[in-house]
Amino acid sequence: MKFTLSWLKEHLETDKPLDEIAEAMTMAGLEIEDIDNPAEALADFTVAFVKSAEPHPDADKLRVCTVDTKDGEKQIVCGAPNAHAGMKAIYAPLGTYIPGADFALDKKPRKIRGVESFGMLCSAKELNAGEDHDGIIDLQGDWKVGDPAAEALGANDPVIDFEVTPNRPDWLGVDGIARDLAAAGLGRVITPQPETLKGSFECPIDIRLEWEEACPVFAGRYIRGVKNGPSPNWLKRKLEAIGLRSINILADITNLVSYDRCRPLHVYDADKIGKTIIARRGKGEADTFEALDGKHYTPGAEQCVIADENTCLGFGGVMGGEESGVTNDTVNVFIECAWFDPETTRATGRATGIESDARYRFERGVDTGSIQTGIDLATQLVLELCGGEASEVRVAGKAPANPAPIDFPVSEVKRLTGIDLPAGIITDMLQKLGFGVSGMGDSLHVEVPSWRRDCTQKADLVEEIARIHGFDKIEAISLPKLPGRREPTATIGQNRARHARRALAMRGYNEAVTWSFCHRDHAALFGGFGEGLELENPISSDLDVMRPTALIHLLTALQANEDKGIDDPRLFEAGPVYLSDAPDGQRMAVSGVRFVAAGRHWAGTREADLFDAKADALAALEAAGAPVDSLQVAAEARDWWHPGRSGVLRLGPKNVLAEFGELHPRVLKTLGVEGRAIGFEIILDNIPASKKKAETKARPALDRAELTPVKRDFAFLVGADVAADTLVRAAKGADKAMISDVSVFDVYAGKGVPEGQVSLAIEAVIQPREKTLTDKEIDAVAAKIVASVEKATGASLRG
Repeated sequence: MKFTLSWLKEHLETDKPLDEIAEAMTMAGLEIEDIDNPAEALADFTVAFVKSAEPHPDADKLRVCTVDTKDGEKQIVCGAPNAHAGMKAIYAPLGTYIPGADFALDKKPRKIRGVESFGMLCSAKELNAGEDHDGIIDLQGDWKVGDPAAEALGANDPVIDFEVTPNRPDWLGVDGIARDLAAAGLGRVITPQPETLKGSFECPIDIRLEWEEACPVFAGRYIRGVKNGPSPNWLKRKLEAIGLRSINILADITNLVSYDRCRPLHVYDADKIGKTIIARRGKGEADTFEALDGKHYTPGAEQCVIADENTCLGFGGVMGGEESGVTNDTVNVFIECAWFDPETTRATGRATGIESDARYRFERGVDTGSIQTGIDLATQLVLELCGGEASEVRVAGKAPANPAPIDFPVSEVKRLTGIDLPAGIITDMLQKLGFGVSGMGDSLHVEVPSWRRDCTQKADLVEEIARIHGFDKIEAISLPKLPGRREPTATIGQNRARHARRALAMRGYNEAVTWSFCHRDHAALFGGFGEGLELENPISSDLDVMRPTALIHLLTALQANEDKGIDDPRLFEAGPVYLSDAPDGQRMAVSGVRFVAAGRHWAGTREADLFDAKADALAALEAAGAPVDSLQVAAEARDWWHPGRSGVLRLGPKNVLAEFGELHPRVLKTLGVEGRAIGFEIILDNIPASKKKAETKARPALDRAELTPVKRDFAFLVGADVAADTLVRAAKGADKAMISDVSVFDVYAGKGVPEGQVSLAIEAVIQPREKTLTDKEIDAVAAKIVASVEKATGASLRG
């Protein structure tokens, strides 16, 4: 929503400067996005007087002007045909940036065909003050040399652009903004109210409502003998300042009322429509029409249309039709001032893709009490600017009732916010906001105005009081400490996620926060979306289901980082994934991705592979409290992982804690990811609860063996289909008290090894605790290792 400062002051009597108004808007909840002050771009330009304009000695189309400026008398070479002695123009000194032409003057005088020029005289287009570029600006009026150009051109009116929250449609009119600012203490509301004009004849056009749920009230007025055409300059400037294109007087009036009072209107050429206007459901192909945007639409039965006896004239509350629109030849008009249901309007707008000011307002909820005011103001403007003679107003239907009143205990303000205000001040605030207040003492009876349908309960009124009083004025007071023992503020799951995030950050990953939604085609790459997880009202067509994995958006973000030249991007996310709409259908996951490609270094680097992904997953699991020493590794990752280059980490045959490895090329290609990528996904919810006592902040005692460990190597011949992890686990379990670690250091298949087998060489670390081991005791442990491995895998010790 945009408006100019001068426009606001037509509704608000205030002497506050722009920065105070902006601050008050922000504090009252009107979030300002931008303030465009055109005077700032014209700060270097001033009024000048042309004393003489002589022909250039070497150029027929140039003139050498002697100009009185704020910097004294200057010689300026000018090519404008209208440059003449005695005129007042706009002067740009040397070094000035010319905004409309996007260049800066040289800081030193420039010779033009042999004659030095000490500045420039500007056209309207060069200053973004109009489209005229044929000559320099010829100022009219009593302006003095050195006066700011912004004042002389009327370009000193700041434009304020702010974001309107969906629950405050009344802010879509400048009068509503003025009302809130007046309540905040910035001035007094002076919104002019139009007079109710009595028509001189009966309206010749009848109105009929056939779908009152979508259009419960419709008012119309016939005005004959109007003269349409270009709008006067004041109206053009007001609309163009906020980015609207001036069309003609009648069209501009509807835009003016829409922005001034949040009251959308529509004006029909009365000679192009029938004798009855009907608000009804669409009838499909029979109602196909060309809208004002030049496109053809076919209204369905769930869309409200405005029609006459024969044709569809447009969508109610969204956009009118081209055929019945006004032109410069229009003589008789019919003004529509109706109220359309927000839900129906919103559904029509979504289905058709039409974006219009009317739709934007009606789908948020236009003031139901603005029917009479809107048509009176429109009539007044049409008669003033276009002339003509107005009929009586014809009204069909009845406007929806005002919101229900609220019984409001004043004590609620202090109870909910801590703000202690007298009842008189609270009453004054509510009345300035337009609420009707009656009652005495602590209990007030509050009548809610028709434009504030967001206020339905006591807490809504408390919010209004706190907003107008100022959230910044609320004193910060610490909450009292609760007696007794307090439970930890973070849950086990939250602590697991926090520890996992820290571990991955330490391994070079950057945390990302991505959408919980995804496209159904992308979900299909990862097993599809679960039952009940299709969104009925998606925020985008590309985000229409709940994500089954965070890898989808992490991979696309990884490619985006690569495209921007980020070296070796690594991303992870800790967030929910969704399997179904059942109570247990949501899982907390920690996922990470990175590219396989090796970095650049003079000493050489290697490509990342599935073992890097496995190491990252294990680091996060260990930080989250998973029993990593008990985890089994299996090549059972699902089909979006690369077969043979992926695996799972599990506890037992069914409890999978993580998947890791290289992503399948098919998945990467569909997501638009170039090259090879590895990743992992950990399900924190699958980590079993710790059997240890509750954690304390104290560190555990250092458990370090004082005796030197003994290392023994073993080489086993084992079937090629046996996982190395099975052999390692068997060796480590041979004597848990003595064997502290087992690792694979060599794998060999070839000459000397039978076909179908491989040679796996392991190193076992035997750690004595109480005394130094004898050779006999070491040999006994080694024998246990061989026996355990042979029993678990069928392997034999290689000779």
